Amino acid sequence: MHHAMAWLIFIGAACLEVGGDAVVRKGLRGGGVALVVVGAVLLGLYGLLVNMVPWDFSRLLGVYVAVFAVVSILAGKYVFGESIPLATWIGLAIIVAGGLCIQFGPQISGQASAAP
Repeated sequence: MHHAMAWLIFIGAACLEVGGDAVVRKGLRGGGVALVVVGAVLLGLYGLLVNMVPWDFSRLLGVYVAVFAVVSILAGKYVFGESIPLATWIGLAIIVAGGLCIQFGPQISGQASAAP
C-alpha cells in the first residue's frame, strides 16, 4: 500500500473516531441512547478502516495515534470552540514527533521495515 493512501486512511479513521467519541459524549450527556449507539457504530467503523493499512500492529497504531491527536486537537478548537492551552500544543508536538520516529525510524536505523 502506498504511504499516501495509508495517511488518507489514518485521517478518515481519526475523523470517525473523533466523531464517534463526540456523538457518544453527546448521547451520555442527555442526547439519549440512540446517539450512544450511533457513536458506537462510528467507533466500530474507525476500527475497521484503520486496520485496512497492512502495517505491523505496533507501527500502525503508533503512527495513527499521532494523526488522531492532531485531528482531536483541531476538532476541539474548530468544531467545539475550545481554547487550546500552550501545554496541549507542546504535548501534541511531542506526540507527532513520536509518530514520525515510529514511521521513519526503521529507515533511519537501516532496519528492514515489515511494510513498504
